[in-house]
Amino acid sequence: MADMIRIDIVADEEDEDAVLSVLVPLVTYGWQEDSLPTGETRYRVHCENMDVVDAVCAGIQAAAPRAAIEKSTVPHCDWQAAWKDFFTPVPCGRFIVLPPWLLASAPANAIPIVIEPKCAFGTGHHNTTVLCLEAISSLLDAGRLKAEMRFFDLGTGTGILGIGCALSGLTGIGSDIDPLAVDNARENRVINKAEGFEVRAGSVEAAGTETFDLVIANILAGPLREMAPDVMARLKPGGALILSGILTIQADAVAEAYAALGQPVHTVSGDWTALVWA
Repeated sequence: MADMIRIDIVADEEDEDAVLSVLVPLVTYGWQEDSLPTGETRYRVHCENMDVVDAVCAGIQAAAPRAAIEKSTVPHCDWQAAWKDFFTPVPCGRFIVLPPWLLASAPANAIPIVIEPKCAFGTGHHNTTVLCLEAISSLLDAGRLKAEMRFFDLGTGTGILGIGCALSGLTGIGSDIDPLAVDNARENRVINKAEGFEVRAGSVEAAGTETFDLVIANILAGPLREMAPDVMARLKPGGALILSGILTIQADAVAEAYAALGQPVHTVSGDWTALVWA
């Protein structure tokens, strides 16, 4: 196996939005953030795809030219072994996201979502994934979502949200524009025996003309604003909508694009927000 590339980005606090604007769309599986004694933040990315490495470095240089960028090589075997230290279970409302080797430790009252860790895909640790699973849990607890209802997970990534819905008795579709993510979501669907979850390549158009009881989109604030008419068109009258991948400072602008649905509930975790129209 090829070695991994580690990118260390050290940036001032005022450049946070600029750095995240590059990392969020390119590094969908997540990264490590550490606060440094200097008051700066270090963003650490691991990747084996040189096209992604080059795009991240070029994007940071353009968006945050004051940031320091350092690349280094990490042996692939060390990366694989590190997962067992890094991938701790993530409780999210009714659910718990965890790797196969910790499945036996899942609480009896939680729905386990099993993710086989891979170097290029997320593990459910990102705040926005947690916010979305908690929102789904709340809608289920309130009886707002019920078995046999239909869902659409736009930008499904590893498929965590779609799998959570399917394991709760809903059926639906997940879509992603990244073919590697589509393959990984399909693998995770099989691991979790989430038969009610279909994964398709594409964006909003992957849902066809169907409308859904629940639409989830955990992507980015910009695309969420641009696609608002198309996203709302996929929602049944009275359906529920969950949007995330949104920095808290961007939440009001995103909510404004969906004003026709009324006022959403904002839930916040760190710098990130989820908007829920129930």
